[in-house]
Amino acid sequence: MGKSVQGNFAAQVRILGHDAVAISHSATQIAGTEDRGVCLFVGTGGSVQVKMEGTMGGAANVTFENVPDGHFLPILVTHLIGGSASNVLAIY
Repeated sequence: MGKSVQGNFAAQVRILGHDAVAISHSATQIAGTEDRGVCLFVGTGGSVQVKMEGTMGGAANVTFENVPDGHFLPILVTHLIGGSASNVLAIY
């Protein structure tokens, strides 16, 4: 299971991941994203539907279409809701 960085990291810029965990499509929150989202690596491309970190207040989900194989999504997400992409890793 992924580990989140401790302390007041919300204001800190993160440029490197320190852990990667395979995740699957689910309405369940990605472990360790209660305070800060994670970036994604998409192993097998397709569409990726997520809930962004900034939408923790209940805003709509976002879908990224045509994500290629082996692509990093430099976004901060809390949920991987659905889509056709697979072999997705959460980068902490």
